[in-house]
Amino acid sequence: MARTATRLTAAAARQAVTGRTHDREVDLLVAGAGAGGMTAALVAAIEGLDVLVCESSQQVGGTTSTSAGTIWIPGNRASLAAGFDDSAAKAATYLQALAGTAATDAAVRAFLDTGPDAIDYLAQRTDVQFVPCGRHPDYRPDLPGAAIAGRALATVPFDGRLLGDAFARVRPPIREFLLFGGMMVGKADIPRLVDRYRSPGNLVHATKLVLRFVRDRLRYPRGTRLTMGNALVARLFHSLRKRDVEMLFNARVRDLLREGERVTGAVVDCEGRELRVFARLGVVLATGGIGHHRALRERFMPKPTPQHSLAAESDVGDGIEMAERAGARLDALPPGGLWTPASVTHHPAGRTGLYPHLVLDRAKPGLIAVNAAGRRFVDESVSYHDFVEAMFAAQETTPSIPAHLVCDARFIRRYGLGAIFPSVRDLARFERSGYLVTAATLDALASKLGVDGAGLRATVERFNRFAAHGQDPEFGKGTSELGRFNGDPAHAPNPCVAPLVEAPFHAVTVWPAALASSSGIATDEHARALDATGLPIDGLYACGNDMASVMKGRYPGPGTTLGPAITFGYIAAMHATRARVNATAAVAAPAD
Repeated sequence: MARTATRLTAAAARQAVTGRTHDREVDLLVAGAGAGGMTAALVAAIEGLDVLVCESSQQVGGTTSTSAGTIWIPGNRASLAAGFDDSAAKAATYLQALAGTAATDAAVRAFLDTGPDAIDYLAQRTDVQFVPCGRHPDYRPDLPGAAIAGRALATVPFDGRLLGDAFARVRPPIREFLLFGGMMVGKADIPRLVDRYRSPGNLVHATKLVLRFVRDRLRYPRGTRLTMGNALVARLFHSLRKRDVEMLFNARVRDLLREGERVTGAVVDCEGRELRVFARLGVVLATGGIGHHRALRERFMPKPTPQHSLAAESDVGDGIEMAERAGARLDALPPGGLWTPASVTHHPAGRTGLYPHLVLDRAKPGLIAVNAAGRRFVDESVSYHDFVEAMFAAQETTPSIPAHLVCDARFIRRYGLGAIFPSVRDLARFERSGYLVTAATLDALASKLGVDGAGLRATVERFNRFAAHGQDPEFGKGTSELGRFNGDPAHAPNPCVAPLVEAPFHAVTVWPAALASSSGIATDEHARALDATGLPIDGLYACGNDMASVMKGRYPGPGTTLGPAITFGYIAAMHATRARVNATAAVAAPAD
């Protein structure tokens, strides 16, 4: 049921749509400059389309810029070449077990079949480069088809100096992830920095990082050695700039233009003026999903509705609203979001932030999570998404939102806790701000936290009896591949379990926070938005967090949001390209 428009001349296009003058005419309009939107724009430009990117903020990156930058692409050829055994069929088995997504689900098949092609395309034609993570377990390694290695790819670090003055256009990571107020480090850098005096190699590595940062600060507002999601954003942005793809900043797409059932462009508020943009082949919505839109959060997220989100401030749900006004169906996929436990940090002038507790503390030996009853409710080493799912489940019988991460003095010296980095000696400022709660006894700690003292004391006593032997019979912490991967390999016999014995005792309070939304615009295997009857809306695409999760609200592994965002950004661009070719061929064909 193709309803594609031909590639018209400027005058004919105006008459064919509404008879009104348009301010701009392009092949493809992309709303949003995160990973999905920039991938769609970049691929479309490489394929010869005239592309316009409208970014509502003053910087590219959106939520991607603050992410780990890992992407989940089963069967990717870089990992296969490195010797890791994987396939789309194995991943389909895993997704079936995890989320009930049948192997015949068209969107799932499109992701599994096309993901490796999308990565190869970018690697061969752009500056977007990935390397295999190697061992990086899926988040439910107990399920059939799960992989321990080979599915996760990491973004290669990027030198921000290559962007020149445009470096300021890259949204920085959250402050909680920066050292010295502006230096980025990757996960592999952290142990070498913490143990910088343990080996000459560590000291040299740490010294080089710090000296590079000092030189950067003479010219730039922050360090230019970009890692993780910031590197991915910068590589996409750099590639777009090299191809002269036009990007408008402070340009929010306000509404979609339609002719009958077809989306033909958009109204854009740009620097205080209105632009009507005619898009011959359609509009790609990649505006960041539900984000901070209160009504949509209440509509699609569980109760009590989480108040915290790691989404970029500019992600306000406008893409979701526009699509629904244009007749698109919104899929409500429980649990409505993809989650992480997060602690509230405190900055100067009364500002607050969020520290996402992803992998650096919960799995380490000597930490437990407790609820208001002072009781554990989860294996603390599970994935961040599953940890929050356990918070919601426990909340049904016992107040568990918020929860508290509890440890002893030895733990915090060695591993840190949340926004407190390892080896930090001055804990007083964290205590004064209320971020860290400290007490000489467990009863005193419970009183300060407002949890049941007898419950906390009994919980720690029981945990310590088994932890002394490296065991956790209650929740099995340290028995899964994922837990052991994120634990401390130097700690025996269990890299995730140790008693809490050395006073003072410490705690940080954590809340559910959305990393992304799982509910969103229903799409088909070509990234086209679907209407209430299941038919595609011609000229309207969605990817990234605007698109309902292809994982059906589950979280299979590292890079669950970025892998599909890049893949379906690529798919949308290639479909639009084919639409142009087909339309041009139809116009050129002689009449019968």
